[in-house]
Amino acid sequence: MAILVDADTKVICQGITGSFGALHTKGCFDYGTNMVGGVTPGKGGQKDANGLPIFDTVEQAVKETGAEATMIFVPPPFAADAIMEAAHAGIRLICCITEGVPVQDMVRARRLLDEINTECAKGKEIVLVGPNCPGVITPGPKTGEGDGKTKYTSKGCKIGIMPGYIHTHVSEAKTGKAVGIVSRSGTLTYEAVWQTSSRGLGQSTCVGIGGDPVRGLNHIETIKLFQEDPATDGILMIGEIGGSDEEEAAAYIKEHVTKPVAAFIAGQTAPPGKRMGHAGAIISGGEGSADDKIKALKAAGVEVAMSPADMGEAMVKAMGM
Repeated sequence: MAILVDADTKVICQGITGSFGALHTKGCFDYGTNMVGGVTPGKGGQKDANGLPIFDTVEQAVKETGAEATMIFVPPPFAADAIMEAAHAGIRLICCITEGVPVQDMVRARRLLDEINTECAKGKEIVLVGPNCPGVITPGPKTGEGDGKTKYTSKGCKIGIMPGYIHTHVSEAKTGKAVGIVSRSGTLTYEAVWQTSSRGLGQSTCVGIGGDPVRGLNHIETIKLFQEDPATDGILMIGEIGGSDEEEAAAYIKEHVTKPVAAFIAGQTAPPGKRMGHAGAIISGGEGSADDKIKALKAAGVEVAMSPADMGEAMVKAMGM
């Protein structure tokens, strides 16, 4: 078990012939992801370097391959349109990796997704991850050697730009335990994965939700999925300054989560009014400070790491190991 994706998930790439799309399609393909094709308008009928079929539209790709998930590497001005095209075509999981998508465009995309989801049966809703995120990975047991450069395969699913080789399937974890990781930061996600793997923990699924002010999946929605997943033994949440997501997540954790939770909040030294990294990472209007988020999380019983170097240790401590 895992959340969102597994080894059977059929994945396409929108923007498969672009430089980033081609590079990361190969990375996902080499990891063992069930890549079934890609989309670039005007290049339908061709194949990419991995032998994957290319289609002109997402609708064609879904019809021919049965694709149910997509990763988007379309330039920012067209990324929201790519999200909406995927939604109209019946894709159930949309991972938009693209950075710099205009907020106004994302407002339109979110409105469409919300409209579609109100008509969907429960459990059949479209899930958007991102934009401006590393994607989603459910690690599988490795079937070859890998050091980040060598080709190897896994019976898992990697949709995005994360380095697959640092992730650990629970069957290969020394403790036999797996944690779910949700993060607004891409690089801190990788650091958290490395630290938990180094401490003998596996990962059930890792979700980079991105840090843009208008995006898809949030902390609470992801934590709820981890709470319901029997393969997830603990939850590691990585937040950052700006907005109120982490405070709201703390309240949800206190009321609904029974699994051990650890957290880290990035941006503790950021001055008010100064945007740090992500578009949503800014302290403004009297909310969004790291101190407020940390206080809320501690009050909810969450083990909070005060340094990014201590995320793995905080997770181990929360699990009583």
